[in-house]
Amino acid sequence: MCSMHCCASVADSEGKLSSQRGSQLVHMTLMMHSWVVPSQTFSQKLLTLYPPPLLSTRGLKRSQICHLVRRWISQFPAVFEADPLLEKTMGDLWALVKSDGEETHSQLIDSSCLNPSVNVSQAPSPSVKKRKVSLIFDHMEPDEMAQHLSYLEFKNFCNVSFLDYRSYVVRSSVRDNPALERSVMMCNGVSQWVQLMILSRHTAQQRAQVFTKFIHVAQKLRALQNFNTLMAVTGGLCHSSISRLKDTANLLPPDVTKALSEMTELLSSRSNYSNYRRVYNECNGFKVPILGVHLKDLISLNEALPDYIEEDKINLSKLQHLYSNINDLLAIHSCTPPFEANKDLLHLLTLSLDLYYTEDEIYELSYTKEPKNPKIQVISHFKAPYVREWGSGVTPRLDPDTISKHVKQMVDSIMKNYDQNQDGYISLEDFEKIAANFPFSFCTHETDREGQISREEITSYFMRGMSICAKLGYNFKDAHNFHETTYKRPTFCDTCGGFLWGVIKQGYHCKGKDECVI
Repeated sequence: MCSMHCCASVADSEGKLSSQRGSQLVHMTLMMHSWVVPSQTFSQKLLTLYPPPLLSTRGLKRSQICHLVRRWISQFPAVFEADPLLEKTMGDLWALVKSDGEETHSQLIDSSCLNPSVNVSQAPSPSVKKRKVSLIFDHMEPDEMAQHLSYLEFKNFCNVSFLDYRSYVVRSSVRDNPALERSVMMCNGVSQWVQLMILSRHTAQQRAQVFTKFIHVAQKLRALQNFNTLMAVTGGLCHSSISRLKDTANLLPPDVTKALSEMTELLSSRSNYSNYRRVYNECNGFKVPILGVHLKDLISLNEALPDYIEEDKINLSKLQHLYSNINDLLAIHSCTPPFEANKDLLHLLTLSLDLYYTEDEIYELSYTKEPKNPKIQVISHFKAPYVREWGSGVTPRLDPDTISKHVKQMVDSIMKNYDQNQDGYISLEDFEKIAANFPFSFCTHETDREGQISREEITSYFMRGMSICAKLGYNFKDAHNFHETTYKRPTFCDTCGGFLWGVIKQGYHCKGKDECVI
């Protein structure tokens, strides 16, 4: 591999690179070689390049090879953690260097001697503001909501590594790729939450007000240059379950419909997203790309360009194009968001976005709010933003432990901000306003103290609601057949252990598994 020879030769005996171009060549080769040749093969080639004892220039060459290996280990430790065969080959190289008596060189390639790498892909911890915050949807300002959604989006992006991008492009799937799966789930969750918050309102006027609020959120997201969440919010507003609501649409102010038109035009897939690409390329500083569009670019590049040219020469042009695109996606890791986040609001949004309804359930809710009138044909002027279904087939995998964790965090935030007497209770009025963030139309609550509700009762309410919405992880849906049930004796939830309150229809019972109740 001539690129490997070049990488080794651009450094001096101390490992210093001769130029910016040389540094980029080394970084590209170490990151991208696995697209065309396995890392184990790459390391074996390094082993064969290590000069034999009789070569007159062996001192410089050996030093260059060892410094290249050190750079590889220190910059891309995840590659070695994920590939046991690679570790074995590197062990053989270390033994060869050690047997030559090159103690300094052997230390260079000994991964145990390196300091643990700092993971720059981790988003900073949200700041904890001392002020009390409102966890009520109607009280949240659009800029506050946009900032916290952007923080969650930023955190997801920072967890996606170059190995995750490669895995997706090679396999054309986000399955078994947790970092990308989380990004897909958040986009889907935001889009669904937008629909549910609109459809949870009883009158057309109230629905129009929520629609307008999300338009303002979208405008704030545009100002923050967060195009990925902007796509999710706009997609929710343009979803056919919302666009069919004629009574609601008639109450939207002209400036709202104009803003929606501008958003859909910006995010249009026409001419391969030319409007979005132009605007995104003009943005500086903190910006979040539409992940699906850029993953589509990576797949197109990978399929259009061959791995090799002239049979045995690696196509460096392909690697350079892929490298450039991936580097653009990884650039967000080193950005500093121009806002701060509050943990309590993050807990609220995290739990809100965990909701999962099927398309049929959402349409049923839509037709309940505004029944279908066969004499009226609703024609939407706004086409929902479309990204190639890069996340198709991904559904929430919220196991009971994850649900329990998110519910606990949310309840802690509720009690911190609303339990003024610190007696373990909040007012029923505050609770009902907070619960409006979660349209559990099927979930009722009871209280043992008039006008107040306890921490335990709040926890039980959210655990039941979230478990039902998430279908107990949804990936187990085939194992359950839940039906609304009236229990004639005291019954406790199998998920959270809480008592099922109510006189009739207190919970759900699985017909296939007698012991499973929620």
